[in-house]
Amino acid sequence: MAKARILAIRSYLPEKVLSNKDLEKIVDTTDEWISSRTGMKERRIAAPDEANSDLATKAAQRVLDQAGLTPEQIDLILVTTTTPDYIMPGTAPIVQSKLKANHAAAFDLQAACTGFLYGLSVAKAYVESGMYRRILLIGSEKMSSFIDYEDRSTCVLFGDGACAAIVGGEGEGLAIENVCLGADGDLAKLIIIPGGGSQNPASLETVQSREHYFKMSGREVFKHAVRRMKSSVEECLDRANLSESDISWVIPHQANLRILDALAKNMKISPDRFCKTVHKYGNTSAPSCAITLDELLQEQDIREGEHLLMVAFGAGLTWGATVLTKVKE
Repeated sequence: MAKARILAIRSYLPEKVLSNKDLEKIVDTTDEWISSRTGMKERRIAAPDEANSDLATKAAQRVLDQAGLTPEQIDLILVTTTTPDYIMPGTAPIVQSKLKANHAAAFDLQAACTGFLYGLSVAKAYVESGMYRRILLIGSEKMSSFIDYEDRSTCVLFGDGACAAIVGGEGEGLAIENVCLGADGDLAKLIIIPGGGSQNPASLETVQSREHYFKMSGREVFKHAVRRMKSSVEECLDRANLSESDISWVIPHQANLRILDALAKNMKISPDRFCKTVHKYGNTSAPSCAITLDELLQEQDIREGEHLLMVAFGAGLTWGATVLTKVKE
């Protein structure tokens, strides 16, 4: 069986732009403070009546059009998200309904900012086992629904968006060489939404204490992010029998510019080969590196045999990397 590959990929970003200047009016911060610490200038925010499933569905419709497929030709819909429409049911069945993908199974996967890479590993396994022929993999987040706009340390970081990919076993695309994943649950509380689950069910007290909003220990996260992403890159390249010099482009999770620059300094790849969208979209969590890959493919002509490297890190803690190789058939 041929290697699973990304056959098409497309993004959807909401229309509303939230700039640093806009944030100056909401919270005690400045454009200079945000730019110097994160590299972010603006981010996209979904409309109040635009659910996460709407973002995911719009990205899905775009990638189906690009691939020349109908929803009925999809075997599985896999949505990676930390901001589902509901705790139950999953967002993927809702997307299935909106697309009218009547023949597709559907489920959610939660691995925070590493979600798209975790989802890619599942899609690869399903395709290469022969269980499914075509998988619609979607990373989608409405982070604005869970961000505390009174907390300047986190509210400046995140935006909304979605990216969808068709994963299959034949045709021109990006072959998924391997996916190397990791996790460390001992550090789960470094990035967390503490309220609303079975550990801390919703109550008047959890609402009043703002426990349903995103919380993060930024300094600790920074240290782990760079180290874990670097180690996953090394493992992934070793498994693929490649070196850093074999990589044409690095597509990292767009956490913030400081993390991207620190990762670049720890690798023997020219910094101008690190793709960046963080200034335009902020951190969109699960779809972050996928949105960046989509933009790279729109702007650059990737030749057959070229290798791309995706790497991400997120809550859990979770992290991962994958090598993608351009193939013609």
